[in-house]
Amino acid sequence: MRPLTIGIIREGKTPPDLRVTLTPKKCVEAETLFPGLRIVVQECPVRSFKDQEYRDLGIEVRPDVSDCDILLGVKEVPPAQLIPHKTYMFFSHTVKKQPANRELLRQVLQKDITLIDYELLTNEQGERIVAFGRWAGIVGAYNGLLTYGRKHQLYELKPAYQCVDMEDMQEEFFKVKKLPPIKMVVTGSGRVAQGAVEVLDKMGIRRVSVYDYLYLDFNEPVYTQLRSSDYNRRRDGRVWDTPDFHRNPQEYESTFGAFLPVTDLLLACAYWHPAAPKLFSEADTQRPDFRINTIADITCDVNGSVPTTKRSTSIQDPAFDYNPRTGELEPPYSSPTNITVMAVDNLPCELPRNASRDFSRQLLDNVFPYLVSDKPEPIIERATIATGGKLTERYAYLADYVAD
Repeated sequence: MRPLTIGIIREGKTPPDLRVTLTPKKCVEAETLFPGLRIVVQECPVRSFKDQEYRDLGIEVRPDVSDCDILLGVKEVPPAQLIPHKTYMFFSHTVKKQPANRELLRQVLQKDITLIDYELLTNEQGERIVAFGRWAGIVGAYNGLLTYGRKHQLYELKPAYQCVDMEDMQEEFFKVKKLPPIKMVVTGSGRVAQGAVEVLDKMGIRRVSVYDYLYLDFNEPVYTQLRSSDYNRRRDGRVWDTPDFHRNPQEYESTFGAFLPVTDLLLACAYWHPAAPKLFSEADTQRPDFRINTIADITCDVNGSVPTTKRSTSIQDPAFDYNPRTGELEPPYSSPTNITVMAVDNLPCELPRNASRDFSRQLLDNVFPYLVSDKPEPIIERATIATGGKLTERYAYLADYVAD
């Protein structure tokens, strides 16, 4: 490979993200695996892995990394901090035309930046090869149980962000033994849902089939996990077809109504497309048989699959109440008849060291061999939104999004 310098940038968003793309040990491993590669880290006072941890392993740390060939970050780079003519890799959150990041993509184009998005790095089967999803699910499920415990004054879990790491967080799991025989639903079957299930299983909460969940009563807390086919159907009555559901979500309608009278806690983990049906409507929350009183919207699509998620929340202030009678938002735990919603939009930040280690491993194994290659690589090309001041062909549909 050609000589190449990769810079790990300081996160610029507020509040700051504590995660890193490469941990100190993974920087050393990367330089060992790929001769000619050099990694430089930008100084940062708040990272979960401290500057000195990098220096202790011989990785250069300095204030300015603008001379590096490729710059790696985690979250969106504030537009004013973008360096012209550089190659960046980070989660840009632009491909769904998210309004908040319109100016970011405009500046990428104006500054002749090559933008590679982690979310778009996929293998030939279209499966993502790097993600923080598992950690969103792990922290989200924990936060869901924390929120339920607070709402019903059953127990007080130590917030995940105050835990040293996942092992420290797991020391809290015994407290959920105070749960009454409630029913919990996990939607989805991807990384996020699997992370949530991992926590519920380690807490000792019993998993039951969808049928038993719907029609049987239990004397202990239980959960079930729903695939898309368990709570959606084609409008025309034709047989379920998963690939078709992903291609044509507008042709489907929700059947989640069957779960509303029997569910206490909803853990929403399924990826949602804006054309897909919502789980339920705001009008449904006024039904006499609507039983859900706590929602952990782990995917956190504002006004998305969970219509009560009218805003996202912060790590320090993770919940709010939705008043089904007025449709208004109120302070959390205001009334037992309200629905309490946890909607933190950066959940993996609560266990930043664990999440960073996991992400670093994926990046090193699945992306770096292509990123440092001398020749064009389809994996990198598929994930490149812009280069040379223009949108790439695959993302040309964003032209109206960035138009003045």
